[in-house]
Amino acid sequence: MDPNSRIRLLDTPIDVLTMEESLAMIDAGITEGRKIRHAAVNAATLVAMRSDPELKESVTSCDLITADGMSLIWASRFLGKPLPERIAGPDLMCEIVKLAERKGYGIYLLGAKDSVVRKVASEYASRFSESIVAGYHHGYFSETDEKEIVQTIADSHAKILFVAITSPKKEIFLRRHENELNVPFIMGVGGSFDIVAGIIKRAPRWMQRSGLEWFYRFLQEPRRMWKRYLVSNTRFIWYVLKEKFFS
Repeated sequence: MDPNSRIRLLDTPIDVLTMEESLAMIDAGITEGRKIRHAAVNAATLVAMRSDPELKESVTSCDLITADGMSLIWASRFLGKPLPERIAGPDLMCEIVKLAERKGYGIYLLGAKDSVVRKVASEYASRFSESIVAGYHHGYFSETDEKEIVQTIADSHAKILFVAITSPKKEIFLRRHENELNVPFIMGVGGSFDIVAGIIKRAPRWMQRSGLEWFYRFLQEPRRMWKRYLVSNTRFIWYVLKEKFFS
């Protein structure tokens, strides 16, 4: 990725790309056999990176880093280095699956509970084609199991790897095994498997455009999400103000 097409937001590089440009870059990388490790960052990620050096290194070393959150778009404009648009992880994942069907790319699904990842594989096989799913494995494995799982993924000859494991385990796993996986495009997808499987519903479009998707998610899982949104969002606002007025 050309470093000149990146901004730095709270000391984190983010690519200045639209959805269309991101897809073109991903497709070109797969076609040319270039490895691209992708990270979608939001306010919570940027806040967590400030106190987790390993997570920060795992994210900032990615080849493609996109803004998944309207708060980042607003902050970039407020700081005078505007990003063109939000690239929501679930939307990007959906577009990549469509690309995979058109181009005949195999996809490997890693993460979530076994019942969930099986449902995602079934949905993709039904909605697109059975050949699109090169393999899948749940995300509840120990570090001692990693070598075997990595080899299975490499042997699948998948061109795309979606990883739905919680942060920072996801980012650290991908950085640790990037070369061994032998997959051209790697993407951490957060809770996108739960959305595809129908466990979690996405917010209506108007809430997404208004930056309220986080609130819709909070209403579905208040016990799990309250700390992330209340604490992380408050810290994010403070860090942005600090960067604007005190740096």
